[in-house]
Amino acid sequence: MAWNVFKFCTALRALGSIMIVFVLGIIGVTYYAVVVAHYGPSLFLGGFETLSAIVVLFLFHFLLVMLLWSYSSVVLTDPGSVPPNWRPLRDEEKGDADPLVGLGYGSAELGSNQLAMPGDSKNQNIRFCQKCNQFKPPRTHHCSVCKRCILKMDHHCVWVVNCVGALNYKYFLLFLFYTFVEATLVSLSLLLVFMEFFNDGEITETPGTLAATFITLVLNIAFALSVLGFLIMHITLVGANTTTIEAYEKKTTPMWRYDLGWKKNFEQVFGTEKKFWFIPAYAEDDLRRMPSLQGLEYPTRPDWEPPQQH
Repeated sequence: MAWNVFKFCTALRALGSIMIVFVLGIIGVTYYAVVVAHYGPSLFLGGFETLSAIVVLFLFHFLLVMLLWSYSSVVLTDPGSVPPNWRPLRDEEKGDADPLVGLGYGSAELGSNQLAMPGDSKNQNIRFCQKCNQFKPPRTHHCSVCKRCILKMDHHCVWVVNCVGALNYKYFLLFLFYTFVEATLVSLSLLLVFMEFFNDGEITETPGTLAATFITLVLNIAFALSVLGFLIMHITLVGANTTTIEAYEKKTTPMWRYDLGWKKNFEQVFGTEKKFWFIPAYAEDDLRRMPSLQGLEYPTRPDWEPPQQH
């Protein structure tokens, strides 16, 4: 029997709170190593050192603001809950007859506590959550940690103490992006510091400063490499208009119904207004015109047809 980590949901929530403190701690140590210990004092040296310090400090603070903005947005934004008493429309029910919704159905004609039997083709167009005792919109999954259904759930992230879903997925991606760029900048900046140290052979810093600088360098290199892997994976998922959960489920589906082409798939997450692509916010026009940003309705490809029920 496979070990289900979600049996320890309370422990995961507590761990998430610790992880937020851990993230803020890493940011604090990084700020000390880059700004206080090295590039801040370099502002007063004059010449090339001052110019390089201005560039590094400007980029560092800009990326830090964007990182913290994105991080706080994904932590504080509800990923998307099913509205009370939500029921699927008749045409939506027809559109949900695909292999992803072959388990756990209810029916509008059945009582709320009754479930359709697998193989009952009359009822296999409606998704129903047995744990929440409610209907499920398309692409919705139940989170064992949050103990509720999440719209277009991607995964539950311990680092942000929150689910990543329809309403905060863009913010999560921006958090990964700015974390990678910031960690890369810090790694390169501190690597230059160590190269100068080994070339000059002079130790002007205290042992504590050297230790903090070395730890910061190692941590940021590790974060840059690990986050790069996650970033590449999620860029691939966005390009296919799928989630981490759906990526495993759709392996049995010959044609993914939500794949609209790379450009439209990207807009389903980031919106159409380019000036909002790199900030954790959406244009009001996009929120009004694109139901997918609300997490309840998703356009499907025109050549997709529901599988025939046997």
